[in-house]
Amino acid sequence: MDGVSVATLGLIIPVAILVAFGFAFWLARDVLSRDTGTAEMQAVGDVIYEGAVAFMRRQYSTIMMFAVVTALILFVVIGKFDQFPEAEGVSPWMNGLYTAIAFLVGASLSALSGVIGMWVAVRSNVRVAAAAQGGVGPALTVALRGGAVSGFLVVALSLLGVWGVFEIYGRYLVGGDNWFAVAPYLIVGLGFGASFVALFAQLGGGIYTKAADVGADLVGKVEQGIPEDDPRNPAVVADLVGDNVGDCAGRGADLFESTVAENIGAMILGILLWRIGGNVGFIFFPLVVRSFGIFGSAAGVLTARMRPGETDPMKPLNRGFYITTGLNVAFLAFSTYMMFGESWAWWFGSGLIGIATALAFLYITQYYTESRYRPVQSIAEASKTGSATNIITGLAVSLETTAAPAIAISIALLATYWTGTQAAAHMGVTSATTHSAAGIYATAVATMGMLMSAAYILAMDTFGPIVDNAGGIVEMSDAPEDVRRGTDALDSAGNTTKALTKGYAIGSAALAAFLLFRAYLDKVAHMVENMGGANDKVAALVDSGTPLDQAVDVVKLAVYTVDMGDVKVFVGALIGAMLVFLFSSLAISAVGDAAKGMIEEVRRQFAADPGIMAGTSKPDYAQAVDISTRAALRQMVAPGLLAVLVPVAVGLLLKSQAAAGLLMVGTITGVMVATSMNNGGGAWDNAKKLIEAGKLMDDDGNALAKGSEAHAAAVVGDTVGDPYKDTAGPSIHVLIKLLATITLVLSPLFM
Repeated sequence: MDGVSVATLGLIIPVAILVAFGFAFWLARDVLSRDTGTAEMQAVGDVIYEGAVAFMRRQYSTIMMFAVVTALILFVVIGKFDQFPEAEGVSPWMNGLYTAIAFLVGASLSALSGVIGMWVAVRSNVRVAAAAQGGVGPALTVALRGGAVSGFLVVALSLLGVWGVFEIYGRYLVGGDNWFAVAPYLIVGLGFGASFVALFAQLGGGIYTKAADVGADLVGKVEQGIPEDDPRNPAVVADLVGDNVGDCAGRGADLFESTVAENIGAMILGILLWRIGGNVGFIFFPLVVRSFGIFGSAAGVLTARMRPGETDPMKPLNRGFYITTGLNVAFLAFSTYMMFGESWAWWFGSGLIGIATALAFLYITQYYTESRYRPVQSIAEASKTGSATNIITGLAVSLETTAAPAIAISIALLATYWTGTQAAAHMGVTSATTHSAAGIYATAVATMGMLMSAAYILAMDTFGPIVDNAGGIVEMSDAPEDVRRGTDALDSAGNTTKALTKGYAIGSAALAAFLLFRAYLDKVAHMVENMGGANDKVAALVDSGTPLDQAVDVVKLAVYTVDMGDVKVFVGALIGAMLVFLFSSLAISAVGDAAKGMIEEVRRQFAADPGIMAGTSKPDYAQAVDISTRAALRQMVAPGLLAVLVPVAVGLLLKSQAAAGLLMVGTITGVMVATSMNNGGGAWDNAKKLIEAGKLMDDDGNALAKGSEAHAAAVVGDTVGDPYKDTAGPSIHVLIKLLATITLVLSPLFM
């Protein structure tokens, strides 16, 4: 592909960014112009908004202080220890400065993505509640459009961050004819900053929301027998606030960092293929294809409407996703044809596999989390015999859910790697190293194929907490029962869409892990080549009589073979697996500790003021909100620091190959544990909702609905699944990417 073609097709990037911002603005105007409902609805919505804003202000102030300190450390560490930057003509200290600035840009945009996700949700919820008075269809449209504001702004910020810093660093600061092959190495800090903030945001939001949720459910539903979101429950406002700061803000930051880290990793891999064939399209492709995805997602949002006679909210949501996917296939074909020349069909095949993998995750997630299918029904059925059997069956389902995603990811990786090697052969390349690089780049193309629909997926995710909040507002404002039934149907669909987004995030993370792992190994090999005799292994070979050039080649080649028979590598891998479980334990324990305080406060208020249950006095909602806020900010620190410090410690003490073992096994373990927690927790939740909808029958055909022993057992199971699916599981998504970016950025310390 010639330079004119690249320049012409590259114009789609700023155009897509502007379109995404403009479309989000139009959607926001549409949603905010809608009816805000009754005075009672507005009062509840205002309380939720105030609580969410207060928490976000305190949380992000804390996170950004950590980020500034980390950026200063990065500047010093990279400037002092990374003496051989891949970016030619850039000094170590300038490399450190560029990385630190990129880190802060990534951290700031990640924080902004979280804030946008939360703000849109708390402004949309009351409008969905008002729209639900006119039926499920209008409410679905408002909720999805509200979610889409967040989805398109997050994707636009992600694309703007990568493209903007890439252009500024490369075209204006580095300059030269080949600036585009230098800049990707300088912006890796962007991904690290995004992952750093996303981890703490997801942890803090997840701890907040589940502490409130567990307290509200166990005391309100089980002990007092009052409905979900009953205004008499002191924890109900904290629970509704938590939906926004956990699901919306946390997931917005999560998907922002996913797209940033995976985009940069793909561009770095593209540099090698550019050096071989001179096609700069390999570097720009990730930016271009993601830009086209914005147009496909916009079409999906506009067409996702309930048709006359439809009652299942998932049908229009799925229809919008299929339209998005179909358009993205066409855009992918056009992009690969224009950018990859005669080998385009093989690269198109790689992207098509990525899109097919996204569809596979849609079906797998729906099977395990929708009430129409066996897994959720089996958990509901087990609730007839008590909490113990509910939990046992739920755990079995959560473990089962790992099989199908693992097989799907394995097939995708093998198939895309093969298509990459075929593309290399078609390009006339015979080197085994180049074939390997092309195979890994094909996995990057598949990841970009998955990420094309990111804006629509995030819209569906934010749809979940918006309709959950709307249901709470309907309940607290004493709206008619038929309105609540409508929001319950939307809420059940929202649980599935949230689970789908988590599956999508972990699927893209698993595909991208391979390319990020290779980027780390390439960085280590680059260090070996430039250190020469200063490297201990090279020096040992030279001392034994091997010429220096041969010794360097031998050690460089060995970098790409992570030997599990090496005791240091094995220990690093073992620590990587342990890290996932210990991190999960700390996250779940944090929810448990925070929930204790919430449970005690709710019980105290009920005991101190009998008028609360009688409906003659109002609970102290602010006290419950404050308990969740203080607990979340305090408890998020330990697991967050563990995730940052452990890979650094392994690299410093056991060196680069051990860090590679940690990265490889930690990623594999994380993918499996996160999948189990996400889908298992979603299944527990929808089993409870299946019973609440009156769809579980006893032996005589009578419905076992709210207030039954089966319902109480399902509530207990749901509280077990809550920290699984909303705290530990989503945080592991970010942990996987953080392991990749932190080892890549700090690899000079591990030599």
